[in-house]
Amino acid sequence: MTKDSKHSIDMLNGPILTRLCGLALPIALSGILQQLFNSADTAVAGKFASAQAMAAVGSNASVINLIVTLFVGLSIGANVVVASMIGSGHHNRVKDAVQTAMTIAVISGVFLTVFGIIVAPKILRLISCPPDVIGMAEEYLRLYFLGMPFVMIYNFGSAVLRAEGDSRRPLYALIVAGCVNVVLNLYFVIVWHMAAAGVGLATTISNMINAGLVLFFLMKEKGYLHLDIRKPQIDRGILRKMIGIGLPAGIQGAVFSISNVVIQSAINSFGSSAVAGSAAAQNFEFICWFMLNGFGQAATTFTSQNFAACNKERCNKIYVRATAAGMGLTIIMSFVFFMGRYPLLHIFTSSPEVMKYALARLIIVAAMEALAGTYEISGGCLRGMGMSMIPAVETLFGSCILRLVFVWTIFRIHHNFYLLMAIYPITWVITGIIVTTTYLLTRNKIYLRMGRHIS
Repeated sequence: MTKDSKHSIDMLNGPILTRLCGLALPIALSGILQQLFNSADTAVAGKFASAQAMAAVGSNASVINLIVTLFVGLSIGANVVVASMIGSGHHNRVKDAVQTAMTIAVISGVFLTVFGIIVAPKILRLISCPPDVIGMAEEYLRLYFLGMPFVMIYNFGSAVLRAEGDSRRPLYALIVAGCVNVVLNLYFVIVWHMAAAGVGLATTISNMINAGLVLFFLMKEKGYLHLDIRKPQIDRGILRKMIGIGLPAGIQGAVFSISNVVIQSAINSFGSSAVAGSAAAQNFEFICWFMLNGFGQAATTFTSQNFAACNKERCNKIYVRATAAGMGLTIIMSFVFFMGRYPLLHIFTSSPEVMKYALARLIIVAAMEALAGTYEISGGCLRGMGMSMIPAVETLFGSCILRLVFVWTIFRIHHNFYLLMAIYPITWVITGIIVTTTYLLTRNKIYLRMGRHIS
């Protein structure tokens, strides 16, 4: 393998675990830091504005994910396509893939800005956002969606850099932007008394910084990852490949978000204290998930390169190493959050009523998050082999459809918050069994069906 950048990782040779961790941990840390900065949004709103402002910020997460994840899924397609070209030695095509990916990022971002501003407030009403929250929630959403072009540029740019093993520079960009976000949160909320709107404005400005730094990194690349912003282009063949891999992942994320929106609607039925408590506990839940997601994304990239290089044994080892490391580290993090649950949740709220709901979600959901690794990593390996539809459909059934059926049937009869939270670990176990079984039974057939002689 010829390295294009000093920031790259040789994924085709040498020890797997250390290099896998070298890619996965910065990805995980990027997600964790992003969630910590989002937690700062919630904490600032709750501590320096009101519980309603905190609920307004927290209740938007499922709505934002619903609208954004479809296009973020396309960035997974960009990552797999670029990584496959590098692994197979087709470096002359990587530049076209980079230009295509970043052009699609801008187009997607502009579309999401318009669509989100028009549609998102209507979704808030559909999910029965509490009346004392909805006004601030709409303000936050409109400001957040103004920054969608920058969110897309960061996600697609990071996916391109990760394809060659560079997950550190996107992390550096996030650290800089996140620190600015926290400072602006405090300034807009405490000094200007902007409440949820101040949090939304600070987030949009930090997303601009994120995107600007990632663009700078790509423009300064000297080799095949170099981006020329003066020459936007869309290569139709490359775009079809990106869509073929990324669209199922995006649809999976979007439908996943639909189920979360439905669950959020169910949470809303318990009132603003339940919304605020759930939002507080979700911060720790997301931090655990990002560790799994980091190893899932790293497994996708490593598998993409090695599958393109026809190395079956290394692909199989990547799955084992990624699963063990990702789930093991997530278990440790969940244990830490469980043991420190009282002081950690007091960062967000002092209300006994809010705390009751927050504790329920943290104990039932966040403490069990490692179970999601059983399908996140096996599904990531399948996507790395170009099989994106299979894990998408199976995850939709196991973690989305079953949740919807539960909310619309059992929950209607037994209106209980603890029962509602239990659906998460139950569906993780079911989905994990399905996707892992599929991966283990079909991977050799995938190698043969792709017409490759893998030794």
